[in-house]
Amino acid sequence: MKRVIIIGGNGSGKTTFSLELAKYLKLPLIHLDRIYWKGNWEHLSNEEFDSAIMNELIKSEWIIDGNYKRTVEKRLQYCDTVFYFDFSSLACLYGSITRTIKNYGKKRFDMGGNCKDKFDLEFYRNIILFNKKYRKHYYEMLENCKDKEIIIFKNRKQVEDYLKKLNEN
Repeated sequence: MKRVIIIGGNGSGKTTFSLELAKYLKLPLIHLDRIYWKGNWEHLSNEEFDSAIMNELIKSEWIIDGNYKRTVEKRLQYCDTVFYFDFSSLACLYGSITRTIKNYGKKRFDMGGNCKDKFDLEFYRNIILFNKKYRKHYYEMLENCKDKEIIIFKNRKQVEDYLKKLNEN
């Protein structure tokens, strides 16, 4: 594992996992939210974001944490390993609301700009609809990745077990 992408619904635990994986593999960790967001919930244009991602993809080693569905196919071309967090909508909603409560009014380390955590009903609505709208497409993309290692987590226990097994080695 030298070029890893971590994808899945908001609130599934991608960032928490990516921190542990980066520590274990000793690879640089890129949080897409740090690149995408600037100012106070303002974001880069698609062109600027694509260019910034490409600057990371051409490097020899990395872990990229973040969804941004529009850019997944490009990242799949460059990675050797994919972790897909295919959690239930309820589990993701719980994770996101828990994170918001913990960080409310604060800027998280994995966010760019001056984006402070807040309750956002539209954001939570998108979490609830994520699997219905995108799950099938994600699996179709992953099916076309014959030369990649694909690891799919269905729940937090599987993630926990995977990290535990890594740390035992």
